[in-house]
Amino acid sequence: MEPDLIESGNASFRTEVPYHLYRTGTGGNDKPRPPLLVYLHGFHQTAARFEELCSPLLKQVNAYHLVVNGPYVLYPRKQKKPVQEWGRAWYLYDGNQEQFLRSMDRSSRFLEQLIQKTIRITGSNRTGLIGYSMGGYLAGYHAIQHAQQVDDLVVCGARIKTELLNGDYKKVFHQNILALHGNADKQVEAMPQKAVIMGLKEEGIRATFETVDGDHKFSSAYVGKILDWLNKVGYNSNSF
Repeated sequence: MEPDLIESGNASFRTEVPYHLYRTGTGGNDKPRPPLLVYLHGFHQTAARFEELCSPLLKQVNAYHLVVNGPYVLYPRKQKKPVQEWGRAWYLYDGNQEQFLRSMDRSSRFLEQLIQKTIRITGSNRTGLIGYSMGGYLAGYHAIQHAQQVDDLVVCGARIKTELLNGDYKKVFHQNILALHGNADKQVEAMPQKAVIMGLKEEGIRATFETVDGDHKFSSAYVGKILDWLNKVGYNSNSF
């Protein structure tokens, strides 16, 4: 006899997501609070690894630096590692667009709460996101869905999904946007991102597209471009 199904459903499971918050630069109560930069790593990376790659930014940009792990832990089949070194992901993607957006929205809401908490601690009144690959997709999504929380956006090796704006470009009119892509990137094609940035520029938004020598891998070339751009938009214009 087959058993009778009484109920099917979903139960919530809470997990802890590690992060680090740093401050570069010093200052007193009479000086403006440093801005906040949030770092979102790529697929199967960790916050610790992305922190290493972005270390020149953490050392040279006067800001609070929030480096966050993705909430989804990826089991390493080929190597034996302690859990804290397992790779991470920001969302679950199986080719289904609805599943993709639902998963990304959940991570974006988590990020919104963490940024709010951090701003209460730091008093920052300017926030920038730096996202690479999978973290770049989330950064672009968050900058649209929670546009009021983001002043500056850097997306590397990904595409900003501006179709989510539904033509409401006023939502992101206050943002400074930099899109970077490897000129030999075969994993994520550069032209769709370039087209997105050209469209934003046509709407009067301060958006820039640049290429770096290299493929999809996040390299020092990306870091140098980001550092130059942050200086241009005023990140090191005050002494903190």
